[in-house]
Amino acid sequence: MGRVSQFLILTVLVASGCGQKPAPVVDLASERQRMVQQQLMTRGIHDKRVLAAMAKVRREEFVPPHERAAAYTDNPLPIGYDQTISQPYIVAFMTEQLQPKPSDRVLEIGTGSGYQAAILGELVAEVYSIEIIEPLGKSAAATLRRLGYKNVHVKVGDGYKGWPEHAPFDAITVTCAPDHVPQPLIDQLKEGGRMIIPVGGFGDQELYLLEKKNGQLQRRAVLPVRFVPMAGEAAKK
Repeated sequence: MGRVSQFLILTVLVASGCGQKPAPVVDLASERQRMVQQQLMTRGIHDKRVLAAMAKVRREEFVPPHERAAAYTDNPLPIGYDQTISQPYIVAFMTEQLQPKPSDRVLEIGTGSGYQAAILGELVAEVYSIEIIEPLGKSAAATLRRLGYKNVHVKVGDGYKGWPEHAPFDAITVTCAPDHVPQPLIDQLKEGGRMIIPVGGFGDQELYLLEKKNGQLQRRAVLPVRFVPMAGEAAKK
């Protein structure tokens, strides 16, 4: 066999992976449905609207490209800048605790990649989300626009201060942990409204559900958690 023929055969073998199996293709749509059934429903998430939103929103759109295959695993994933996207169960749990209604206006502190904002965008009238890390905020806003979420508004800023121009809010969700509940967020929560927020140091946090009744907050610990610390003004207190 001539050298040219040998070279051509070698080239074909290299181009075809030399008999190696290609990386398996992950059926993300099926993984999303499996996530809803196995990670959410079996752990007590029952709100049909929340389950429907979790089954619809493509989490793979909100993680880095190299993490797409792991989008529906039962754990948080890194999104850059020492931040993470919460595991699906935590997103669903926090959303369900807010008891979102179609007419609600919700404030989110800590946009991250925009996944929680997208879930809320499926459930309520308006979402106002604040991200302190500028590249993350701009990226999340672009992703949400690309996916058609016209009712989700993102700004770069310090979430400790809330978004007073659009207050009061029917509900507030906080996806980073201060060591106390910020007073501006309490002030911006509507009478009868609900807030879900992790509070405490990195190794000792509780997720609290707060309800404002007669101007006073009723506070109940609902789950031990581990979130990234709240930056900005909260770190100075």
